[in-house]
Amino acid sequence: MRVLYDPIEPYDQGSLQVSSLHNIYYEQSGNPDATPVVFLHGGPGGGSDPIYRRYFNPELYRIIIFDQRGSGNSTPHACLEENTTWHLVEDIERLREKIGIDRWVVFGGSWGSTLSLAYAETYPDKVRGLILRGIFLCRKKEIDWFYQQGASAIFPDVWQNYVDVIPEQERDDFLAAYYKRLTSDDEHTQLTAARAWSVWEGSTSKLIPSKDLIDNFAEVNKALALARIECHYFVNNAFFATDNYLIENVGKIRHVPGVIVQGRYDVVCPMMSAWDLHVAWPEAKLEIIPDAGHSITEPGIIDALVRATDQFSSLK
Repeated sequence: MRVLYDPIEPYDQGSLQVSSLHNIYYEQSGNPDATPVVFLHGGPGGGSDPIYRRYFNPELYRIIIFDQRGSGNSTPHACLEENTTWHLVEDIERLREKIGIDRWVVFGGSWGSTLSLAYAETYPDKVRGLILRGIFLCRKKEIDWFYQQGASAIFPDVWQNYVDVIPEQERDDFLAAYYKRLTSDDEHTQLTAARAWSVWEGSTSKLIPSKDLIDNFAEVNKALALARIECHYFVNNAFFATDNYLIENVGKIRHVPGVIVQGRYDVVCPMMSAWDLHVAWPEAKLEIIPDAGHSITEPGIIDALVRATDQFSSLK
């Protein structure tokens, strides 16, 4: 089993103004003369973490990580204005141009897989390869599964905490009910909804639930950005023109080398989406991890991702 590389620190950190409102934080680590890779974090709204640098051999990769609009160290925090999938796609391009990269490997999991596909299908000539984990295509059936009915059958105990925030008469549409509260002018209402939304996700992310992960998802700033931005995207179909947009446009990237890593027991982003992507893009290698859920930190997921990054380090 492969494990993470040792911790490293960035050799470059900065802020890129992508609009009159938004500034995004970015960092570079590893070897500035090696294969460039951009890491697209989850959520949307999840922000980056130092552990993400450790999925790449620092001698073989120039590792670029950034916080998407409203997330992490980007400003303004938890902001929904000028925050759509297509804004983020263009931000990735601006960042690539700013730091002087011609083509790069794109790495993303969960929402990061969604954004990776959207970016690659828009700018296929800028992508050397795609490493994707925990596939999320942001289709209505996936949103309904996790936020309305489906995952609730597997985690009914923690689901109850998510349910309790919403009055009974509004429970036929949890997404709309949460959106109303997450965009409320009342701070207490926002924070209560944000914690419940975020803790639900943290509680279901690992095959064996982790208290440390749940506590991390309950932290106020993380919960607020994650819940507000996720809900904003999900009520708007991730700003895609059709429900199955990413699959419908996958023909644009079938020539791009790809690896899909999927936990068999992923409750947050169930395997049906990884399978649908694999059927539409058979050239990409699908690696199913038999003893994993959704989290990027599960041992089998780490093993598969590190093997994939080692393999892709020589892509031109």
